[in-house]
Amino acid sequence: MTEEMLAGKVAVVTGAARGVGAATVEWLHARGARVLATDVRPQVGELADRFDGVSALVGDVSKEDVAVRTAAAALERFGGFDILVANAGRSVNKPVTETTAADWDELMSINARGAFLHAREAFRVMRENGGGAIVTVGSFACTVGLAEAAAYSASKGALAQLTKVLALEGGPHGIRANVVAPGVIETDLLDTFRADSRAYLRSFGDAHPLGRVAQPEEIAEVIGFLASPQSAFITGAVVAADGGYTAA
Repeated sequence: MTEEMLAGKVAVVTGAARGVGAATVEWLHARGARVLATDVRPQVGELADRFDGVSALVGDVSKEDVAVRTAAAALERFGGFDILVANAGRSVNKPVTETTAADWDELMSINARGAFLHAREAFRVMRENGGGAIVTVGSFACTVGLAEAAAYSASKGALAQLTKVLALEGGPHGIRANVVAPGVIETDLLDTFRADSRAYLRSFGDAHPLGRVAQPEEIAEVIGFLASPQSAFITGAVVAADGGYTAA
């Protein structure tokens, strides 16, 4: 892919402060896109400091007013946006009997509701601008169940179904929607639950036929492909980037 293939394009990336989100912002920026990076963590502002053409917004994706404010900010700062990467997510790893209603509500709110709200606002902008690309970031839990991850699995399954509906409704307006379904990624997603989160995540490597977990930059490559004109005839797809985890 050429370095300027996204020149003139504007992207919104949620959950952008770290991990896959930050890697995706860097990937899009490197190919000429201007980016509005959002996250509940104020560290997202560091991306704006590092890269010309990147702007930051702090907010909780599960809040309706934040989704509306994000779209308004993209319109104000860049005149609109052509790409939405709905990446923000949380994980709770507990047996069903230990999963609380609050756990369930939190994950459904961030992982599914947040993507819905931002996609809805993206639709309103993209329909007026002649189309666009929406990429939601799911998990292998989009298609298989994960023990001790009931709320997480349910939220990612909901995300996959939402994305298919977005593809059906968006097609006539030139809006494509796809979901990336990664395997385990070496990020800090579990830092709030485990002090040894990186080592714990790496321990899942043998569950993947490739024998390792993914790096954020590898998933950003798949997200970028689906956001780019290179994937112009792909929509409604659940794209596995899981090192073969779901091949069996």
